[in-house]
Amino acid sequence: MPICPQSMTTNSAVSPFWSSRFWLALILSLTATTVYSAPPEQTANDNGPTVPPSEKILTTLRQGHPRVMTEPGTFDTLKALVRGGGLPARIYDDVKTSADQILAAPVSKYEKPDGRRLLSVSRRVLDRVRTLALVNNLGGDPRYADRAWKELEAAAAFKDWNPAHFLDTAEMTHAFALGYDWLYDRWTEDQRRVLCEAIVLKGLREGLKVYESTKGWHRNENNWNQVCNGGLISGALAVADEEPQIAARIVYEAVRSVPLAMQHYAPDGAGTEGVTYWGYGSRYNVVLLSSLETALGTDFGLSQVGAFGRSGFYQIYLSGAGRMAFDFADCGRSRVSEPQHFWLARKYGTPAFSWFRLCALESSSERGGALDLLWYDDRGRGLDCKTLPLDRYFRGAESASLRSSWEPDATMIGIQAGHSMNLGGHRHLDLGTFVLDALGERWIIDSGVEHETYMAHRHKNPRYAYYRVRAEGHNVPVFNPDKGPDQNPKAVAKIVKYESTPQLAVAVVDLTQACQPHADRAVRTFTLEDRKRLVLTDELQAREPAELWWFLHTKPELASAIMAERPRSTNTENLSSFDCCSPPMPSSR
Repeated sequence: MPICPQSMTTNSAVSPFWSSRFWLALILSLTATTVYSAPPEQTANDNGPTVPPSEKILTTLRQGHPRVMTEPGTFDTLKALVRGGGLPARIYDDVKTSADQILAAPVSKYEKPDGRRLLSVSRRVLDRVRTLALVNNLGGDPRYADRAWKELEAAAAFKDWNPAHFLDTAEMTHAFALGYDWLYDRWTEDQRRVLCEAIVLKGLREGLKVYESTKGWHRNENNWNQVCNGGLISGALAVADEEPQIAARIVYEAVRSVPLAMQHYAPDGAGTEGVTYWGYGSRYNVVLLSSLETALGTDFGLSQVGAFGRSGFYQIYLSGAGRMAFDFADCGRSRVSEPQHFWLARKYGTPAFSWFRLCALESSSERGGALDLLWYDDRGRGLDCKTLPLDRYFRGAESASLRSSWEPDATMIGIQAGHSMNLGGHRHLDLGTFVLDALGERWIIDSGVEHETYMAHRHKNPRYAYYRVRAEGHNVPVFNPDKGPDQNPKAVAKIVKYESTPQLAVAVVDLTQACQPHADRAVRTFTLEDRKRLVLTDELQAREPAELWWFLHTKPELASAIMAERPRSTNTENLSSFDCCSPPMPSSR
């Protein structure tokens, strides 16, 4: 669609009628330019940690085991919880069923399925050891500890834990921390020695090499920082009485490093790498905080850094029908809620976090895990979700959600702006994209994760080579597309206006930087009118005559229904163009 360098507004009215049909109308018309003012800046209270010198950081170490994410009496408390029946008993049944399946499974072997990562093996070992150790402590059957030993013994003999991809090392170190600490009384002296040596040689010493370097994940601000520091700190605290010198150094360095990642939750608790990556990073952040509290009696003030205490709201608001995630960036389209929602609810006294996880576990499709039982908190039971605000704007991350209600069939619009290259690795060229849920269905979808981008070590292709990563793979306007990046990869897009009232909600995104060098102005306005109808307005002013594409994605089975049912406008006076193109979802190559 060629356009002239003048203000062009695209009004897209999406009207969910409360019946079995869903209509989509797209109308392009010329309107006057509207100028919006940004909300006043607000500064979060971001207190940094108070870190004692390395030689004093273990002064308050609690002697004895377990102490990693647990205290003396933790497992007795969990036994009583399970005996009380209800959801905790059902979660334990799920965990025990998994443990029983592990008993007959072959021991994990050293392998890198994609030629780079041991991560799938590390995660399998972690899941197995955590599950078996918990069931052993709650049920007392020695078979589970014996099977855990076989898993740990095999992994201890690996040539390494693949420090070249340090997530693998960190998650394996965490697995060994739980195996050593939670089953400490089950092991012989020789077994303890094997596990302790593996933690130190294959985990902590490799971590020290990174801390002593001038670059690496310890200086980064993404989930690698949280996962690696969390895995290493649990290993250090597990063996701190046996190996105090290296343990103290690890704890000291991790406590100083992790605020770099935690600061990105400020000021409102958003996860800047996306909804499911929030789950990964925050889980290990909780491992770190919880382990410090139970082993040392303090987290040195880390729990107050970066609005982490509000971050449990992120998945709540950035998910729609049936808790389906807004899967922008490298995030999967899956139902979300995490065990750490329980921990966050208890730590920060926020019942809504507990409510969100309880809703998931009490559905027929969700199975509980060991962390659900360990961190279980039911203060959200009976919460009236109508007391929660319908809309939320996460500043800094520049994401927002607007919804009609908290009912399962509610209309929900998820909006993402922010920084194209935020944290370097997982964002797409997707500034201004959105999803729409209504009637229990996702009508406008995001194209989601492109798994080929995780294989760059083989094909060396840039991220923007793939449809799902490019702007054309998202629900945004694109100027003059060619083979290069089709949004400015260094752009920042702000939500410059946000309004929430009982009758409507508005979010205005400034996409001018994203559309440079082709446009002098690009503003996208989302308005949820009467809490029933989404009106999407694009105001675009090209710098010179340009080709404009406007992309919208839906499921193939819905595309034909939308086109068949869309209302036809009889007023063509201001109608510049009408087109609804819903390309089929690309498959992973």
